[in-house]
Amino acid sequence: MDYSMLSMPVGEAMFTQRSIRRFRPDPIPMDILHLLIEAAVRAPNGGNRQIGRFLVLTDRAKIREFGTLYHDAWYAKRRDEGHAWTRAEDIPATDKNHRSAAGLADHMKDVPCVVFALATNNGPANSVIPAAQNLMLAARTLGIGSVPTTLHATVMDRFRAMFGIPGDVAFHFCIPLGYPADAKFGGSLRRPTNETTFFERWGFPAPW
Repeated sequence: MDYSMLSMPVGEAMFTQRSIRRFRPDPIPMDILHLLIEAAVRAPNGGNRQIGRFLVLTDRAKIREFGTLYHDAWYAKRRDEGHAWTRAEDIPATDKNHRSAAGLADHMKDVPCVVFALATNNGPANSVIPAAQNLMLAARTLGIGSVPTTLHATVMDRFRAMFGIPGDVAFHFCIPLGYPADAKFGGSLRRPTNETTFFERWGFPAPW
């Protein structure tokens, strides 16, 4: 596998990665998808059991079908939060985070690729999370946007039937991939680390 294309410094990739939720329709070449998955499986995993599995979706008809399921799952989560929203227009204009996420719910059917991160033997997410981040960092180095998302319990039977996923395979993440439509890569707003990090003992400030 030629990984020389992943030449962006890791610091630049990490500090310019951000959630991308709107994508151009351009397909991602198969050799690039192969490289992203190869990067994913190089990640550390618990006990080197290598239980992570990836289902890569590029078929337009299947993505449209999944888009409907994802839309249903997203609004089911909002009902759990106490919202009665059924469409993006119901979300207050001031709630930019939910509005952005609702945009993905509306446009999932149009993304060029979706990767499902799974685990055999109903394995835990901790053996899949590093692989998902590897995949997304590798995507960033190639100018491909991504965002990790999940589903909702109410759609899981449909999801499994849609893709023939056995009952002993755990679902962990849905990662849409594509070249950004309008958003640009760049640093995301984050709390200062001196607000989120303690040193030696809970509540003790970090020395920076």
